[in-house]
Amino acid sequence: MNGKINAAKLALNLVKDGTVLGIGSGTTVEVFLNMLGEKIKNEGIKIYGIPSSYQSHFAALRNGIKIVDLAEYPQADICIDSADQVDANMNCIKGGGAALTREKIVAKASKKVVLMVEERKLSEKLNAKVPVEVLPFAYGFVYKKLGKMAKSVELRTGSGKVGPIITDNGNFIIDCDFGVIDNAEELEKELKLISGVIESGIFPAKLIDAVIVGSQHSAKFLD
Repeated sequence: MNGKINAAKLALNLVKDGTVLGIGSGTTVEVFLNMLGEKIKNEGIKIYGIPSSYQSHFAALRNGIKIVDLAEYPQADICIDSADQVDANMNCIKGGGAALTREKIVAKASKKVVLMVEERKLSEKLNAKVPVEVLPFAYGFVYKKLGKMAKSVELRTGSGKVGPIITDNGNFIIDCDFGVIDNAEELEKELKLISGVIESGIFPAKLIDAVIVGSQHSAKFLD
């Protein structure tokens, strides 16, 4: 938990009065939003937020952030998010919370993208499972296609409901094990070419401007 707190503290310095903030999803982002709420209260500043999920929407509201959308602000000043795994070149895998499509849209709509991760999320190369958001109508077709590309594929199901996890967009998530990913950008392109695939959890390095790594006692920007 200290790693998340320390990363969030460092990220807090990037947000100023009047910032239009792209808001990612996940527990580290929630820690960051709670800290930002204290800053808003103590300094009397105004922050405009574009959330990428219902989770971050509600957390932003609780913390005094004015919710806006991409129709009103087509470009955010900065996107603050987290990741499930980051490699040595700053390619990353996201989507453990099933918000990958909106997270990628918000990231691409931001002038700058900064990710906060704990030390344990770093890896020399990506090898975590890649979430793929799929239109339910195309599920059988996409599942078969992905099965030929990956070591294993699995429809994500939830412990709190019967059947598959449904994303905020009304779609399914298929988790794919591709083993070690040598070329994240190329794999992302291949996945997007499959009809019925909405988005993948691969965020190539070209999307990421900086990564903050939090450890037990400190945080720093990834070199």
